[in-house]
Amino acid sequence: MDRLKSWQQHLEVALGTTIRTWRPLHGGCIAQAFLAESATDQFFVKHCPAGAPEMFAAEAAGLRTLANSATLRIPAVLAVSEAFLVLEYVEPGTPGPAFMPDFGAQFAALHRASAAKFGFTGDTFLGTTRQHNAESASWPEFFYEHRLVAQLQLAEQNHLATPELRHAIRSLEARIAQLLATDEPPALLHGDLWSGNFLVAHDGAPCIFDPAVYYGSREADLAMTYLFGGFDSAFYDAYQEAWPLPDGHARRRRLYEAYHMLNHLNLFGSSYYSAALSRLTA
Repeated sequence: MDRLKSWQQHLEVALGTTIRTWRPLHGGCIAQAFLAESATDQFFVKHCPAGAPEMFAAEAAGLRTLANSATLRIPAVLAVSEAFLVLEYVEPGTPGPAFMPDFGAQFAALHRASAAKFGFTGDTFLGTTRQHNAESASWPEFFYEHRLVAQLQLAEQNHLATPELRHAIRSLEARIAQLLATDEPPALLHGDLWSGNFLVAHDGAPCIFDPAVYYGSREADLAMTYLFGGFDSAFYDAYQEAWPLPDGHARRRRLYEAYHMLNHLNLFGSSYYSAALSRLTA
């Protein structure tokens, strides 16, 4: 807290206002969050001592890309540096009966935003893990090399890889083109959407944040929403009505979930090993 206060002058210059109070906010397992208040405004401030210097710039680029889709409520980026990210503070509200159906339909609309290739203009971060986003014309190749193999390499560095894990990932190489074949265009993905990365805005609208943006298969984005409790069925029903998923999506979901379990293995340790391995070998 004291260190963050030492940056108050930089924030005030960036925001063009005087910060009067700071208050820590709860939630989040990667970054520290604060509510900064001026005489007339409130600001959401993130600080992550363990993050790479370019992490917040990457997050800001992702948030702006999501906002440009004009589909879901995205907090506006107000200031960014290596030390902090300042966003519009979105006052939370109460969900109405249409919240989850609206959320599902708007998430499908987000995925309609597309690009020529899979990847992104720069690397992004899943937690503090760098996501390599070198653009590719092949989704299966992109996902295998830049998601699964990249996580295996991290597991090797973290002394978490086993012969069983190596085999499970390496054995996918010959089959990945068939397993993840798609004729859909690259979809704009939030990249890390779970129950902790959205809120109900004061007007009842869905608001998403903390992204790990890239262009990929929309099925990969939906897969993350099933983890850690999942979403209400009305969300998935509305998504499916807005843009039906291709046949076989439930089978492919396990492999997409494996990426996030591998990332949790590398971020938080061996308690996630079994969850990762079971999804790779299902």
